Amino acid sequence: MDLQLTGRKALVTGGTKGIGGAVVDLLVEEGATVAFCARNAEEVKAKAEATGASGRALDVADAGALAAWVRDEGEAGGIDIVIANVSALAIGPGEENWRNSFEIDLMHTVRMVEAAMPYLEKSEVPSIVAVSSVSGREADFAGGSYGVMKAAIVHYMSGLAFDLAARGIRANTVSPGNVYFDGGVWQNIERTQPEFFAEAMALNPTGRMGTPEETAYAVVMLASPRASRISGTNLVADGALTRGVQL
Repeated sequence: MDLQLTGRKALVTGGTKGIGGAVVDLLVEEGATVAFCARNAEEVKAKAEATGASGRALDVADAGALAAWVRDEGEAGGIDIVIANVSALAIGPGEENWRNSFEIDLMHTVRMVEAAMPYLEKSEVPSIVAVSSVSGREADFAGGSYGVMKAAIVHYMSGLAFDLAARGIRANTVSPGNVYFDGGVWQNIERTQPEFFAEAMALNPTGRMGTPEETAYAVVMLASPRASRISGTNLVADGALTRGVQL
């Protein structure tokens, strides 16, 4: 199926690896013009060379740098799609984790959307997608700051969908379950906390964790003009990990 993304301009945060990296790959494959950012300059350069996408090294917690990147990309060719993907992965107690989760998970999403809004309003097919987590949907081992901010993202996007509907701008959330990839958090847990990893794996009724590519499909599908009637949804992509009924 043609997702009607050819020639559309998309911005992705955290675009060098994991879910964000897979999102960049799929958007490029579907014909979109893609700009992404991430912290590691070498990884940004390598990803840009491998995909043909435009990359910039920056920390999304730096509000000024994030807004400048969005504005530069908007002035360089408009913006049709905004994908806020970065997470601090700040799991555990302590004020530092709360501050990092707030600034990176939640506020980078808010700041990115606000910086992109003038350009989204000029787009024929404007769309915003934020990556949350199943930890924002139910209390699990990643409760506390991580789960709270992921839940806040879902709430924020739902409100945006309603507020922006009259302007034709869609806003949705994707909430993945466990996602395993080289260099990712679950690979690290597998190596350093094998018993905990086994417990987490056992919760997956499919017998495995998800892949970045599987989550990327959910993100890109929602971002595409094909999903023109879908706004304000939280799409859970977890392989039936969570059991709660989403009403």
